[in-house]
Amino acid sequence: MKKLLFFLLLFCLPGGGLFAQDSAGRPNSNNSQSLGDSSGIKVRVELVNVLTTVTDKKNRLVTDLTKDDFRMFEDGKPQEIRFFSRETDLPLRIGMLIDTSNSIRDRLRFEQEAAIEFLTVAVRPGKDLAFVVSFDLEPQLIQDYTDDIEKLSNAIQGLKAGGVTSLYDSIYFSCKEKLLFFPPPEPYLRRVMIIVSDGQDNQSVHTREEALSMAQRAEVTIYAISTNRSGAEGRGDNVLRRLAKETGGHAFFPFEAGDLAANFQEIARELRSQYSLAYVSTNAAHDGTFRKITIQPVDKNLLVRAKDGYFALSQ
Repeated sequence: MKKLLFFLLLFCLPGGGLFAQDSAGRPNSNNSQSLGDSSGIKVRVELVNVLTTVTDKKNRLVTDLTKDDFRMFEDGKPQEIRFFSRETDLPLRIGMLIDTSNSIRDRLRFEQEAAIEFLTVAVRPGKDLAFVVSFDLEPQLIQDYTDDIEKLSNAIQGLKAGGVTSLYDSIYFSCKEKLLFFPPPEPYLRRVMIIVSDGQDNQSVHTREEALSMAQRAEVTIYAISTNRSGAEGRGDNVLRRLAKETGGHAFFPFEAGDLAANFQEIARELRSQYSLAYVSTNAAHDGTFRKITIQPVDKNLLVRAKDGYFALSQ
C-alpha cells in the first residue's frame, strides 16, 4: 500500500509513457527520470499503491491472478491500473503491539510464545525490521526496530500484566512515531501492525477515529488477534474488526489460547501472498481529503481485502 511522488520530466515523444518501467512492468526505482532533453517540464504525479489479499469462499489464498482480474475505483470512478505485481518479497516493517493490561493476565504467556514464534518466521535478518510496544496505562516502546530475533524475544518475554488499557494511544503512537514515513521509502516497505488485545480501551487520550486516521495516513495494514475468551462477541471485538477491515488487514478470534499460533502463522503466509495494484488518480486535486478505494475481482466468487482509502496530498 503506497503513495509515491514522482517528479518526472514530461517530454512529447511518439508513444512515450509517463512512467519509466522495468522489464516486469513496475515503476523504475529512480524517482526522477529524463524522458527527453533538459527543456522538459517538471510534473508532479501521485501514484497510489494498494496491497491486496485475495481469497476464495473457503478462505484459501488465491495467488495466480493477473491485472485483468481486477477492477479499481476511487470515490466510485473507474481507475486505470498502471502497475501490477505479486508482492512476495518486499521488506517488512512490523509493529507488534501487545496488551499488558489486567484483562489479559491469564493469557499473557500464550500470547508471548505465539508472538515470538511469528517474529521468528516473519522477520528476515538483513531485510525486515520489527519493534515491540506494550500498552496498559500508556504505550511503551520496549524494543525499537531490529532484525535481531533474540532482542525481540527478550523484550516480549519480559512483559508483565497489570493496569488499565490504552489501545488507541498505542496505535496512534506506533503509527505516528514508528510507521509514518515521508517521503515514502524506496524500495517500498510494507508496514504492518499486529495487535494482540481484547479491543477494550478505558484510558486513551486519542479516540478510536484518531487512531484509525493515523493508521490510514501511515498506510499501515492492521492484523488483530482478539484475546476475548468470554464466549460472546463484545464491543472490543467489533473495534478490532473495524481497525483491520479499514486498513486491509484481518481480525482473528481464536477460541482457545492455543489457537494463537495458528493465527500468527496465517498472517505470516498472507504477508507473502499479496498483490500490488497502482494507479494515478483521475482526481488531480491536492486537497488533503480522504479518497475511498474499491477493488472488485472480475470473478465474483473471490473475496478481496485491501485498505478502504487514502488521504490525498495537501497543497
